[in-house]
Order: sequence, then C-alpha cells, then structure tokens
Amino acid sequence: MTTAEADVRAVLSRLTQAWNDGDATAYGRLFTEDADYVTFFGLNFPGREAIEESHRALFEGPLKGSKLTGRLGAAAKVRFVRPDVAVAVVGGGSSLTGADTADEGRESTVSFVLVHDGGEWLITAFQNTRVSDPRS
Repeated sequence: MTTAEADVRAVLSRLTQAWNDGDATAYGRLFTEDADYVTFFGLNFPGREAIEESHRALFEGPLKGSKLTGRLGAAAKVRFVRPDVAVAVVGGGSSLTGADTADEGRESTVSFVLVHDGGEWLITAFQNTRVSDPRS
C-alpha cells in the first residue's frame, strides 16, 4: 500500500471515529470548504459549514448515540484518478442504538472523492446510497 492510499484510508477511519464520537466539528474538518455531501435521501449539503452544522443537529438529535458499522478505512476500494485525486467506494451501515452491526435497512454504499489539498487529504464529494432490492 502506498503512503497516499494509507493517508486516504486514514481519513475514512477518522470520519468513522468522528461520527461514532458524535463530534460534528471533527467530522466537518475532513471535508474541503466547497465539498458536496449528498445524503441517501438525495439532499445536498454544500460546503464544510453546512456539513458540520447538519451533522451537529443529527448528533444532538435523532442520531445521538448512533454508530457507523464496518471499517470504512480498511474496507474501501481506493483508486487514484490522479496523484492528488482519489475515489473510494465502500459498503457500510449504521446502528441507531450504537450496536456493532447495522440495523436492518441501514446498509449503504458510499462513494468519496478525496483531494490532496494543502498537504492533507480531504473529502470533496460524498454520496451515500441506501442499499435496497429493486425487485421489492
């Protein structure tokens, strides 16, 4: 594994840790100022400030005590489209009760675009898609 790939994986691991700690500030710091954050509902939160504030409301409200399951950093498929741009795709889920396994219906596939900016890797685009069976 290259240093760049390890650094990208570390960002995804810090994202999981910030969520599990309910730390909206740490969560938001992992994004570029102009990032786009698209939820599984299709809502876009544009910019680091909107990402942080929306997660603060979630972490203090309906998602208080929730936990991301899986190991985003370790499990992600990471590829570099340029030396300073990485795409990562990973499956995962969440538990509203803080359990180690995802609650039923809370599995997602998440796509990230990360850029090497100012000496660090940051997320500039995020897309969360809830896993569902189109036959049902």
